[in-house]
Amino acid sequence: MIMYLLDENLDPALRRALKRVQPEMIVWRVGDVTAPPLHSPDPDILIWYEENEHVLVTNNRASMPVHLADHLNGGRHIPGILVIKRNMLWGVLIDELEFIWQHVSPDELINQIKYLPLARPDTLEE
Repeated sequence: MIMYLLDENLDPALRRALKRVQPEMIVWRVGDVTAPPLHSPDPDILIWYEENEHVLVTNNRASMPVHLADHLNGGRHIPGILVIKRNMLWGVLIDELEFIWQHVSPDELINQIKYLPLARPDTLEE
């Protein structure tokens, strides 16, 4: 199963909302005791979540892709990054993260950045 690491810039209430929907979901946040400390540089976060096999959920569209390229060029890998739109509705975000948790294998996200919301057939208007 996918385990999430939430970026510190995301509202801490997101974890509580995800746990209400799926209590068994593993959701950590930057700043948690065993996660990277608050204000950690992006390269340090990339190393932590690679070593701990968590998928990073962030709204950092500016610097994270640059740091990711450096990370991958250094021979490392990532379990995946999910980048959310800043104005994404909470209900849609929670549905997206729950869908990914239930239906996506961790192997499908390795070394990839996915942008949420995903274009899924079940969410497209006809």
